[in-house]
Amino acid sequence: MTLATPQLEFFADLSVQVAKPHEVGRTARGLRRLIPILSGEAVGEGWRARVLPGGADFQLVVSDTLAELDARYVLETDGGDLIYVQNRAIRSGPPELMARLVRGEPVDPALIYFRCSPSFETMSPALRWINERLFVGTGARHPDRVVMRFFQLA
Repeated sequence: MTLATPQLEFFADLSVQVAKPHEVGRTARGLRRLIPILSGEAVGEGWRARVLPGGADFQLVVSDTLAELDARYVLETDGGDLIYVQNRAIRSGPPELMARLVRGEPVDPALIYFRCSPSFETMSPALRWINERLFVGTGARHPDRVVMRFFQLA
């Protein structure tokens, strides 16, 4: 029996504007941070959406080389449909570069491993199929925003 090898199909590019982090501090699991999501946009093939304010990225800086991310927010398409997004990710790199990211300083995205696994929930007739698919992505953290590219696993 031959199983299909998953292929990547482009789904969307996102740019998400973020506020300054709220640091809870060092807990038993690591440095806990919450980063409010302010706005942004998503652009896919044949559709566009804006990122609604009110979401957040719940981060856990596990070590000096690894951060676990869990962002939750809502997109509103140009047609008025809502899409709930939960995006789990890991970001890793050399300790000095990860420290710069935590301080909000610019870092060359090529030097950081940032991979994600977004999931979507929507009642949009045109996009309802995304409820039943798996997605992966890559991203880059900038001082005031996060940019990501999402792909469907086909």
